[in-house]
Amino acid sequence: MRGRRLENAKFRFQMPVGGHVADFGCFEAKLIVELDGSQHAEQLEVDAARTRSLEQAGYAVLRFWNSDVNENLDGVLERIREHLLIARGA
Repeated sequence: MRGRRLENAKFRFQMPVGGHVADFGCFEAKLIVELDGSQHAEQLEVDAARTRSLEQAGYAVLRFWNSDVNENLDGVLERIREHLLIARGA
């Protein structure tokens, strides 16, 4: 996400939403992107509750492991692009 934009959608880093602070969020597309490090393996229930809360606030939530971003950035960006297209009805 160069310049915090992808497919002309503006993403905000550390976006507050629904009592949470999301790693990245796009208000326009109602999309949250969360990046999970190794510590998240120990807090799966907390993350699941957080995801439910964000979804109840009307957001789609995509979660990626940090290792996925480091090893397959193109694949991660493609998945985000797909969700942006869906959100726009394209």
